[in-house]
Amino acid sequence: MEPIAFETHEVLNQVPDFAPRDLWLDDPALREAVQREGAAHFVGRLHDYGMLAGSHLYELGFEAHRDRPRLRSHDRRGQRIDRVEFHPSYHALMQAAIGNGVAGLSWEDASPGAHVARAALSYLHHQVEPGTSCPLTMTHAAVPVLRREPALAEWARKAAAPRYDPRELPIGAKAGVTIGMGMTEKQGGSDVRANQTVATPRADGEYGLVGHKWFFSAPMSDGFLVLAQAPGGLTCLLMPRRLPDGERNAFRLLRLKDKLGDWSNASSEVEFCGARAWRIGDEGRGVQTILEMVMLTRLDCMLGAAAEMRMALAHAIHHCRHRAAFGKRLVEQPLMLNVLADLAIEAEAALALAMRVARAVDASHGQAADREQERALARVATAIGKYWTCRRAPMFVNEAQECLGGNGYVEESMLPRLYRQAPLNSIWEGSGNIQCLDVLRALDKEPETREALWAELQRAGDGHPDHAAALERLRAPLQDGAMVEESGARLFVEQLALAMQGSILLRAHSPAADAFCRSRLGGAHGRAMGTLPSGLPLQEIVARALPGLE
Repeated sequence: MEPIAFETHEVLNQVPDFAPRDLWLDDPALREAVQREGAAHFVGRLHDYGMLAGSHLYELGFEAHRDRPRLRSHDRRGQRIDRVEFHPSYHALMQAAIGNGVAGLSWEDASPGAHVARAALSYLHHQVEPGTSCPLTMTHAAVPVLRREPALAEWARKAAAPRYDPRELPIGAKAGVTIGMGMTEKQGGSDVRANQTVATPRADGEYGLVGHKWFFSAPMSDGFLVLAQAPGGLTCLLMPRRLPDGERNAFRLLRLKDKLGDWSNASSEVEFCGARAWRIGDEGRGVQTILEMVMLTRLDCMLGAAAEMRMALAHAIHHCRHRAAFGKRLVEQPLMLNVLADLAIEAEAALALAMRVARAVDASHGQAADREQERALARVATAIGKYWTCRRAPMFVNEAQECLGGNGYVEESMLPRLYRQAPLNSIWEGSGNIQCLDVLRALDKEPETREALWAELQRAGDGHPDHAAALERLRAPLQDGAMVEESGARLFVEQLALAMQGSILLRAHSPAADAFCRSRLGGAHGRAMGTLPSGLPLQEIVARALPGLE
């Protein structure tokens, strides 16, 4: 048969579609972590969401990013509406996430392990659509803050409810609500004590807000936690979008931020023009009021970074298993195998640390005998983990892109989206320096955090000589109380994070534990990925990372 005239070549050596796939069954490290950290009774729920995320939600994520949110400040009649319009896929993603407990499971289910299960749900969701993780995280983290005020019980209950309703209605007309945040101002950045927004008490017990926010996250939320200067000092308040009578509150969205990534989600600048708000906690105690929220959002930053690593790794392995070069599959090339195994070790260590912190958070909200020790560990480990895991994500995603070659630079591969997203978690909710300084502050001012962290690191015993040597280097600052200079905080926190990851992997008897300790703690590693020492079971490590075709 004669070839058709316009056919110039036969399509060969191309990689099949990545999805649909089961993100739960694909991830042995996640399944083991859920069991290990006390959420085994949620496995069925997690498996269901892993299948949904790896199929329908995966496709919706592409759609939500292609059509970015738009700000409509006025309607066609010239009336101010301050509305952000999203692609329908964004709302479908929010509906799926909230309906399956990504924002509220921790508060809806009081059984042990609920925070761990919620963390696993967040990890699965973030892999396929990280933009929606912003309002999901803030809604989840706001609940314990809202619960402090009996007058806001309805807000707390509906923020935890598995109901998503994007309509602009007062809270009384909705079964579920979402919560955003307004903390950062132009002049202060992370230094929220420099905020200038004024909260003036009103005769009816409410406050009137006048001022601005430079970053106003998830601006279509039903309510917002804001920090403002009341007569007694910096204070936390809840500002609703719609007042109880249905009227718009007095704030204006000035513009949406034109961001590097996070395209499906809107971030804005806002001015308050006498907006009404309700106080949470005492005047002057705003920072202290939101501390628990900060710990929870830091955990989600860790989970987000780990999820981005996981999805980038899965794409890299999938590609290399199906693509051939120089006579054999890429995964069979010794140097590429070293890169993939190195990425797999890093990704598993990131997940292990995040899930261990999730268990500490879970225990601190329960009635366990070790509640106070776990609370102290969560206090310091969230800052340690946020710093290190989020710091590693951009480099990691770029290495995964390189595994795909030019295809990894094309939007169809998803890797460019992950690469744009990867720096966000290290910046949002306090940059790296803020996290490291907070670690020093906690260890100095709260001795129980020092004790809890040292105990956690020692739980691996003498399981590996390189880990034991790493602990000996940390003995002076942790056990003997020697102070670490501020200028050395980053190196110190990096050492803490690596030692904690090594301890968790060793106790879990992970197949990656020896490779992690030899490379990350023992110095048998270069400055780039793909520099693992010889003698490690690289094929087994890669096979574990993504079970399937070998």
